[in-house]
Amino acid sequence: MTPGEQARVAAERCGVTVREVGTIAEFLLLHRLFNEIWRPDPSNAPATVELMRALSHAGNYVAAAFEGDRVVGASVAFLAAPAGEVLHSHVTGAVRRGVGHALKLHQRAWAVARGLTRITWTYDPLVRRNAYFNLAKLGALPEEYLPEFYGPMADALNAGDESDRVLAVWRLGLPHVGEACSGRPFRPEVPDGAVAGLAARDGRPVRGGTDGPAVLVALPEDVEALRRGDPGTAKAWRHAVREVLGGLMASGARVTGYAEGGYVVEPPR
Repeated sequence: MTPGEQARVAAERCGVTVREVGTIAEFLLLHRLFNEIWRPDPSNAPATVELMRALSHAGNYVAAAFEGDRVVGASVAFLAAPAGEVLHSHVTGAVRRGVGHALKLHQRAWAVARGLTRITWTYDPLVRRNAYFNLAKLGALPEEYLPEFYGPMADALNAGDESDRVLAVWRLGLPHVGEACSGRPFRPEVPDGAVAGLAARDGRPVRGGTDGPAVLVALPEDVEALRRGDPGTAKAWRHAVREVLGGLMASGARVTGYAEGGYVVEPPR
């Protein structure tokens, strides 16, 4: 199937219509949705109405998923360097299962139609469900570790934690990306002899070795619950993943995918 057909199937599967938006009334709906999801401090809104208006008018990507007249998901992205090659997805959120996937496939079809070759975005490397979604369901891969990328964040999901992110790069033309977008999640090869660079023991991170054909970097089951109930353990995971995953990536290691509750990393040759 073409990217456009894959996007249509994904939207139909979860009963929504995904389309670009361009009016102030629509941008207000998106703003309310983002506030519902992130509950930010007023000074820390993910995307203001004015910003969405300017981005849309300048030819960037502002789209929403509609269930009837109700907005149940939205995404805002802008063209990035190198010019003519990259779209950077700034924020995507949804309040219904499957809608985020439909939005990303619509975004991919939009980018391919304009001759772009990749989409980038940042995400918290500790959030296991996001890692699975980005790497397995979409076929994107982290290519840069970004400590404290946004500085302090005043919203209900991130407050009290350090804003480490990884840059996910979605290379739109790769065969495994097309397979993932057709509903076959991408699973990397885990070679014999892979070592646990970071493991979980009784819910806490335990550092291991990095001398092997691949390094497995485990993630906490639910870091957002840890932030609320056990912030000390959440902080320990933040620093351990920064040290192990961030250290490996800084040395030239390549993340090859998501498996067994964490990242599969190929050390530098």
